[in-house]
Amino acid sequence: MATLTIRNLDDATKRLLRIRAAQHGVSMEEEVRRILCKELSRSSDQSLLGQRLLNRFAESASEEFVLPARQIPRAVPDWDESA
Repeated sequence: MATLTIRNLDDATKRLLRIRAAQHGVSMEEEVRRILCKELSRSSDQSLLGQRLLNRFAESASEEFVLPARQIPRAVPDWDESA
């Protein structure tokens, strides 16, 4: 296991970390480990965003769903100042 030292941590951040650790009933060190693991695993999952969306909405998807036909957009109005 590696050891990590965090220097120059401001007092407000340390206080919030201490409070959060107490709320979860763990040490500050354990809380930092949990935060790091959670955040780093989340960032590595972002490359699979399409797959995660497919899995999340698979139950609500229907074979009967058909995209509506697209329409030609309206013409841009001519805002000629001379009129």
